[in-house]
Amino acid sequence: MMVAIIDYGMGNLHSVEKSVRAAAALADNHAEIVLTADADVVRRADKVIFPGQGAMPDCMAALQRSGLGEAVQEALYNKPFFGICVGAQLLFAHSEEGDTAGLGWFAGDVRRFSAHQSDAQGRRLKVPHMGWNTVRQTRAHPLFQDIADETRFYFVHSYYFAPADAEIVLGESDYPDAFACIVGRDNVFATQFHTEKSHDAGLLLLRNFLNWQP
Repeated sequence: MMVAIIDYGMGNLHSVEKSVRAAAALADNHAEIVLTADADVVRRADKVIFPGQGAMPDCMAALQRSGLGEAVQEALYNKPFFGICVGAQLLFAHSEEGDTAGLGWFAGDVRRFSAHQSDAQGRRLKVPHMGWNTVRQTRAHPLFQDIADETRFYFVHSYYFAPADAEIVLGESDYPDAFACIVGRDNVFATQFHTEKSHDAGLLLLRNFLNWQP
């Protein structure tokens, strides 16, 4: 089995690669893990991981410049697919960040947190939302195997998913209001948080993806 981590020049790619290799060892899975900017390699891969980091307009432009956009769209149709952070945001139709069109795999928007939010004690919440936060599993999913509900994952983001279809929401977090942080449908699973920065819980999620046969 080949797992392609898409390299379009945006993202914490080597950290993602390292965590996927660690997850493969945890699963005793002898997958070939490939960090690639080659569309043909993505097409040959059995599974695809789509990371991203930075501003969505820059990520979308880099994806199109790289020539990988079409291969990503094809993978969304027919391969187990894992989007991470901005790689997950790119799956939506539109982002408020730079008024950017996304890939449109999921209907809905990516919206910015308000700069005037406060916690329950009245303390102002900073944007970006940065650090560890609890994730509620709102729907059962095979990738949650061995991961307790309300496990904490690591976030760094100023924008959040606003899906048009509540059926795709698999997990939520609060900042201070509830927002979708895991979405998925059929062969596609995507997280706003960084699996590669989420220690054991992130490795378990990646392990489960490597074993997943949707």
